[in-house]
Amino acid sequence: MTPLYDRDGWLWLDGEWLPWREATTHLLTHSLHYGMGCFEGVRAYAGASGTQLFRVAEHTRRLLDSAHILDIPLAFGAEALIEAQRQCLIRNGLQDAYLKPTVFLGPRGWGYVPRG
Repeated sequence: MTPLYDRDGWLWLDGEWLPWREATTHLLTHSLHYGMGCFEGVRAYAGASGTQLFRVAEHTRRLLDSAHILDIPLAFGAEALIEAQRQCLIRNGLQDAYLKPTVFLGPRGWGYVPRG
């Protein structure tokens, strides 16, 4: 069985399309150590009019809201994230699929200092 990290395809990371095997994160990623991140699960279904992402706007809004609650700054808005999800399907030749857009903090220093 081929490991998930050893496959062909494309992933969108920080606004860039990278070959699957090159899309990596550092061991000191803040979210890995503190569990501070968020994700959504978005289904794509093949239909007569092409592949459609199910409620992609609602999922994306919830992802943005979650990042805001966690005070994770994002460089991209809803439109860019939705387009990235659509492009993910196209670039990888996917029809019936499950996407997992994920927001996390990279290695930006240790600790968590709550406000208030």
